[in-house]
Amino acid sequence: MGIKMSKTTQHSWSKTILEFGPILIFFLAYKFAPIPPEFEGDKGLEQIIFATKIFIPVIFLSLLIGWLQTKEIAKMPLFSAIIILIFGGLTIWLRDETFIKMKPTILYLLFALLLGLGLFRGRSYLETLMGNALPMSEVGWLIMTRRFTIFFIFLAILNECVWRWFSTDFWVSFKTFGLPVLLLVFFFSQARLIQKHVSENNKE
Repeated sequence: MGIKMSKTTQHSWSKTILEFGPILIFFLAYKFAPIPPEFEGDKGLEQIIFATKIFIPVIFLSLLIGWLQTKEIAKMPLFSAIIILIFGGLTIWLRDETFIKMKPTILYLLFALLLGLGLFRGRSYLETLMGNALPMSEVGWLIMTRRFTIFFIFLAILNECVWRWFSTDFWVSFKTFGLPVLLLVFFFSQARLIQKHVSENNKE
């Protein structure tokens, strides 16, 4: 007999594919961009432009598929898609890879700014986004929000260092694999905080 996945598991896998699929497609489009061997210009720039042209419609297609599945659009992926559209569009229009390389920097700084504004008001915007999945106490959410704010600033600085000091090939690999891995490692490193501040009603 075959093993049937629950709807929750199927949704989790689908969400993961929709979130990381476009990033992987960007990487593959960059690596396999149809640049003629005899091309004498800036090959890396042409690869970035080609990958960006593929990436923008794919990211919005993933949002559409997510909406068709759940009838709602998550705020953070939509916000990210808008930033990608702006900076990716500038990269294609001005033929300048700086814009797409700076996109993670701008995105992480904006995330940090939004979370920081929430903290200034005594609120955790992370709780608004993730409260249903992680039923923590208010104190726990405020601590995690402070940590994520600092971590997003760190990622913004790290991205700036990588694209300025290393090759385009290295940056593309870092963006595709390095940044998601760092986010996952950081999130799982908060396990003790989550366990300590999980709401009393949901401990079991």
